[in-house]
Amino acid sequence: MSAKYDSKRTKTDVLIEEGTFNPTPEKVRDPKFRGSEFFDPHDAVQVKYEMLRRVSIDKVSVTEASDEYGVSRPTYYQAKANSTWPGLPD
Repeated sequence: MSAKYDSKRTKTDVLIEEGTFNPTPEKVRDPKFRGSEFFDPHDAVQVKYEMLRRVSIDKVSVTEASDEYGVSRPTYYQAKANSTWPGLPD
């Protein structure tokens, strides 16, 4: 059986293999990431998307969003520069 479809692999295994595992999920303070089956603080892509969305859509400051998602401001700006996600205004 291909490792890609191995039912014994956990989501954490997949995130690590794909290079998208957030090693510091405890730093994510957004309440929607606590106790949710959808929002996963271990998923770095999801965390960065929500951080960018908070600034673009909810109009929170970069400093506030960076603190809320447990990253530095330079990490925010790097994520913004690298983002090509639809639905986020420039």
